[in-house]
Amino acid sequence: MNMRLPAPLFNRKIDSHKGDYGHVLILAGSQRFVGAPVLSAASALKAGAGLVTLGVPHGLYPVIASKVAPEAMVLPLPQTRELSLSAAAFKEIKDFSSKTDCVLLGPGLSIKSGTRQLVCSLTDSLDVPLVIDADGLNCLTGRLDILKRAKMDVVLTPHPGEMADLCGYSVGDVQNKRKKVAKDFALRYNITLVLKGYETVVASSHGEVYVNHTGNPGMATAGSGDCLAGILAAFIGQGIPAYDAARLAVYVHGLAGDLAAKDKTQICLVASDIIEYLPKAFKSISK
Repeated sequence: MNMRLPAPLFNRKIDSHKGDYGHVLILAGSQRFVGAPVLSAASALKAGAGLVTLGVPHGLYPVIASKVAPEAMVLPLPQTRELSLSAAAFKEIKDFSSKTDCVLLGPGLSIKSGTRQLVCSLTDSLDVPLVIDADGLNCLTGRLDILKRAKMDVVLTPHPGEMADLCGYSVGDVQNKRKKVAKDFALRYNITLVLKGYETVVASSHGEVYVNHTGNPGMATAGSGDCLAGILAAFIGQGIPAYDAARLAVYVHGLAGDLAAKDKTQICLVASDIIEYLPKAFKSISK
């Protein structure tokens, strides 16, 4: 496949500064899931984001700050009693988001009631492009009309189980008609949809459909989706349109996984290997 590469990724101006390549805000993490935000942040940085800020429950700040890449910033935010992001964080996030170029919402977020309220409020009101992944998707189940009111581009990144919950279908129905399900959903809600899995499908809000052919079964491992979400948010933050960013993200993500599996085998592949091999993937496609 010939993937057209957006100019900013490989032709950086000689007088560049970090602000030229996007500030990504990642809202993620909860008591049981402290690794997801770390993987998403590392992926976004490796995919070229100029700045990455992790917004996390303040009770988890010490743990996550000690694990995240030193290049990332960490923003402690109001939390629920269960150590997930609270609806009380809305104003602070809304104000902070005005300084960013893309918001990633969902990795390891949980579906506590206060967190659900926060996700819905942010989807309804943010003024920057939004990538919604993992528990961010689960928080929207049954409230999808919010997507139609979104002010900026929205990209959803469900796996087949999450897609089934969003649509009210069985997983079998989703898998049997992957392209149709993705296309219909993207058109109905005016969003870009990334339906993950074997031959990931990307559908645009205008009815375009792309089927990806990179990737391998070794990538069926915890944290792989968090890496993809970080890469995608980084591309959007660098000014690449949502549908193009989604196609490029799934391609590069899969290619990095293929290169990692070649060296490490599929059975030994873990999500952090995908991040490790992103430079080789970019080098490969830059040629």
